[in-house]
Amino acid sequence: MTLRVTNTLSGEKEPFEPADPESVLLYVCGLTVSAPAHLGHARLWVHADVMDRWLSARGYDVRHVENFTDVNEKIVAQIGADERGDSEDEVARTFIRETVRDMRSLNLKRAEVYPRVSEHVPEIIDLVETLIEKGYAYESGGSVYFDVTEFEEYGKLSNQNLDELEEQGDPDERSEKRHPADFALWKAGAVPPEDLADHRPAEAKSLDEASGETWESPWSEGRPGWHIECSAMSRATLGETLDIHVAGQDIAFPHNENEIAQSEAATGERFARYWLHVRLLETDDEKMSSSLGNYATVEEAVAKLGANVVRTFLLSASYSQRQTYSDATIEEAVDRWERLERAHERAVAAIDGPDARAKVEDGELRETVVDAKERFETAMDDDFNTREALSALAEIATALNTHLDANGVYDYRGLKAAIEAFEELGGEVLGLVFGGSGADGAGGGDGEVRLADELVELVLDVRESERAAGNYDRADDLRAELEALGVTIEDTDDGPRFDVGDVE
Repeated sequence: MTLRVTNTLSGEKEPFEPADPESVLLYVCGLTVSAPAHLGHARLWVHADVMDRWLSARGYDVRHVENFTDVNEKIVAQIGADERGDSEDEVARTFIRETVRDMRSLNLKRAEVYPRVSEHVPEIIDLVETLIEKGYAYESGGSVYFDVTEFEEYGKLSNQNLDELEEQGDPDERSEKRHPADFALWKAGAVPPEDLADHRPAEAKSLDEASGETWESPWSEGRPGWHIECSAMSRATLGETLDIHVAGQDIAFPHNENEIAQSEAATGERFARYWLHVRLLETDDEKMSSSLGNYATVEEAVAKLGANVVRTFLLSASYSQRQTYSDATIEEAVDRWERLERAHERAVAAIDGPDARAKVEDGELRETVVDAKERFETAMDDDFNTREALSALAEIATALNTHLDANGVYDYRGLKAAIEAFEELGGEVLGLVFGGSGADGAGGGDGEVRLADELVELVLDVRESERAAGNYDRADDLRAELEALGVTIEDTDDGPRFDVGDVE
């Protein structure tokens, strides 16, 4: 089987062929940390996570990078609101802390790194200087703009016609730009109060002066433009050409289009081989959005439903399909997860009981598991079709229940194959947690991450720091202390995994 993906750049489903046949460079346009993360954000996270997991399962060495945008006028607008912080940096740090907590609660694999705009300003300035030197950008009034007329392929991702494009950026930039569609690479000064009006909370005290972090540059003391950030961060962490660039559908234009223009103009190389855009989560026929206020936060959803139900819901539609958030679709996800969970629990109880036999053989159960695994793999190779993959697991659940209901003694090998399929495909690939404890300390389906999990994860983080520093005796002591408390630890290539068992 060959993995095929829908490439926005071509508009077609194409065979996936990374530049290096053994590795994949995967970049995800991450969150602008200016509000609590909601399920629309989680849809992108979870599908990118499953892409990473499936590519890894197929033998690729996946280098997964996802950024945090921590320099943005939406963040500045939150200064002094709801005690988030009294500076752009403090507000961003608060939301990053909450976002990472939400990511962990959803049992996401950790990315290789989460670069931040604020730590890559030198790379951004270098990239802007290169674009000026090559004639693709120009300085005006202390700001720097990309000249879209100089890049012949502008519009190739979103199929935009340059002659029909409306102005990009703020209206007050018009006098500084050569073409209305030119976009800012560097903006002089801090963020003026009038730019915050649409983002400032109604209950917050108004900001009467320009605010936000600024940096020295060859053109002015100012701030990077939004679009240049991802080009600089992806280049710094993964190189000039990405294999897969994942983003939300709503930023294909202008953000991703501008990423292509400035990156390829600077390097002369293709920026990304495959563009995968995750469709937006909808509620009441509108996209779920912080600005519209029609959202359910990740924290609330996990606390109410559990990580497994949330993941099951988000994976019930593939990344390229339309998905609606409603009471009905959530209830469907609850039923789907509970069906899988009950079948797994029944199978584990049976296989570990006295009635699982070596000489009992249920050909139908065994054949169903084999066929379902093939169907699962075919679905995942068909543009990461998680909806069909979940359906394949449901077939195993049905076969298990039929077997367990019809027999007083059980097919040990058949049960073992079914359990392994749940845990390898549903667990390692779809990120569902069977049996009540999860990788990376993430909670299972109990509605919230247990305190014991969080404390163990904190100790394991300290242990990893000690190991990195060469303090192996201290690291071994920490492991021994945890195991004495009933914590089982397994060191894997993806980091330590643990089961807290009956920790007191």
